Amino acid sequence: MAVDLLLGLQWGDEGKGKIVDVLTGNYDIIARFQGGPNAGHTLIFDGHKHVLHTIPSGIFHKTALNVVGNGVVIDPVIFKKELENLDQHKIDYTSRLLISRKAHLILPTHRLLDAASETSKGKAKIGSTLKGIGPTYMDKTGRNGMRVGDLELENWKEKYHALTAKHLGMLDYFNIKIEYNLEELEAEFDKGIEKLRTLQFIDSEEFLNQAIKDNKTILAEGAQGSLLDIDFGTYPFVTSSNTTAAGACTGLGVAPNKIADVYGIFKAYTTRVGSGPFPTELFDKDGEEMARIGQEFGATTGRPRRCGWLDLVALKYAVDVNGVTQLMMMKGDVLSGFDTLKICTSYNYKGKEISHFPYNIEPENVSVNYSEFKGWDEDLTKMTSAEQLPKNLMDYVAFIEKETGVPVKIVSVGPDRKQTIVR
Repeated sequence: MAVDLLLGLQWGDEGKGKIVDVLTGNYDIIARFQGGPNAGHTLIFDGHKHVLHTIPSGIFHKTALNVVGNGVVIDPVIFKKELENLDQHKIDYTSRLLISRKAHLILPTHRLLDAASETSKGKAKIGSTLKGIGPTYMDKTGRNGMRVGDLELENWKEKYHALTAKHLGMLDYFNIKIEYNLEELEAEFDKGIEKLRTLQFIDSEEFLNQAIKDNKTILAEGAQGSLLDIDFGTYPFVTSSNTTAAGACTGLGVAPNKIADVYGIFKAYTTRVGSGPFPTELFDKDGEEMARIGQEFGATTGRPRRCGWLDLVALKYAVDVNGVTQLMMMKGDVLSGFDTLKICTSYNYKGKEISHFPYNIEPENVSVNYSEFKGWDEDLTKMTSAEQLPKNLMDYVAFIEKETGVPVKIVSVGPDRKQTIVR
């Protein structure tokens, strides 16, 4: 059996958590392959809102195993809070949540380094979530990092203290005063480690490859979005991991020829949190309406999201880079009531019209060209079948399918798991 893959095609916040939750019934295993607590996957069902940062979004289903893969970075403090939230809802996760020994740990001093680094950039800051993600991945590639498997070794405390001492020395380099109480931070960290130890640690690559041989169905869950990929995103305003399809192979230890379907999630419009270029960003009433109706605030940081029309140039780029086989359009309901909708179909790049995603999309180099579409007034949130969807919406979807060459299999018409129309 092969592995299906689900990932975001924009700048994150596309609604991946909801779709993983919807699809989990079809899979034996849900596996997160990259990122860390900078992710915020929101799930709404039975009148409750749940936000997961590190734990795979299949955890609310009793039938699925959930694996945190080697490509993920784990903050034991935040992870403990996530588990405690599951405890409140009486979710039995102890036998269904498995942690890769090769996943790296975020130390308290990683968060301090993140804050110091971002502060030192001044106006050039990249919009970090300040969760310590970047410094942790830097230690990983610098071969200094601590991993979950280290917690099973007798000398793990020695490793911890050596790395912490190195970080404290690095803080002096920034020459920026960061207020902190290391003793308090370490007390929280120790409690997080204690909670983490209650879970089963596994050699995840061996576990997942054996599951493939045993014909288990596996869904790999990505975090953030393709335009935040460290290689293919809008660098340097990107995350520190590979958010694209290739990241699933390195983040789980499965071979490329084991990937089957690639589900690409995108919003009917575009949003972005934090700094970085955004060609279709709106600064008018349309943008304000999208933000208000779509409740566009970051699930992890609470920061307001910037809103704009759908960028088809960027979407086609993400489809190609990931080899997307099925598209899933989120928040179609948010666009109800707009008389006219726009889709960016090409860029003007340094005076020349192009239809591909260029090296640099800063506003001094890029302006956009739009195609216009008639909007729809119908309330989509009560609709339960594709036949009920308004014609203008279906024309909008058909145009996206034609331009990308990929079918839109799901249209989301609201935040609840039940508000999901399969075509």
